[in-house]
Amino acid sequence: MSIKVIVCENYDDMSARAAAIIGEQVKKKPDSVLGLATGSTPIGTYERLIAMHKEGLDFSRATSYNLDEYYPLSPENDQSYRYFMNKQLFEHINIPLSRTHVPNGLAKDPDKECADYDRAIDEAGGIDVQLLGIGVNGHIGFNEPDEALIAATHLTDLTESTVTANARFFASREDVPTKALTMGVGSILKAKKILLLASGANKHEAIKVLLSGKVTTACPATVLHLHPDAVLLCDRAAYNG
Repeated sequence: MSIKVIVCENYDDMSARAAAIIGEQVKKKPDSVLGLATGSTPIGTYERLIAMHKEGLDFSRATSYNLDEYYPLSPENDQSYRYFMNKQLFEHINIPLSRTHVPNGLAKDPDKECADYDRAIDEAGGIDVQLLGIGVNGHIGFNEPDEALIAATHLTDLTESTVTANARFFASREDVPTKALTMGVGSILKAKKILLLASGANKHEAIKVLLSGKVTTACPATVLHLHPDAVLLCDRAAYNG
């Protein structure tokens, strides 16, 4: 097993190719279960899926599960991932909001929330296509570099580098949550197909480690080498540095 690599000319090309793969999945299987990601990288993909919906792509029978959510943070907070997904995608396509799922950032019992989330995905038949971004430190979801990685969805502490990277979205660094609920690497690897997006020269080092072929917890994305159908879509800046 190895990761299939598609080097794209630029961010727009990468976004178009990712959207085409997801669009084909929804056409082929209208009740597809989609695993979705947040952050700046997938925004172009979502813009193209919205355009495809306007041209007739039907999401009415699809279901979605997002990778992660800040904790504790209200879904109504404009920095929550639920808010992000509503604004960037869900409000512009015909997927029923009741079929879209994001971990509850206000769950009173986060361990139960995480266990219930994994169970719900399994009961939905598993994720057909999982969209991922990659952090500059190689994280996927909020699975940060560590001596060990957690398989199941779980509550995790965010690293200083991740808090710093996300601070630009908040009024001040002090406002950035330091914890998150995230699918674990085992949860991610259960998906039938995985699309990993990488754009920009700042992702080059993480991509270089990923493509070294080694599996290391120092770069969580390298677990994707264990998956039978993982595809890296990256632009030339991320690939060449």
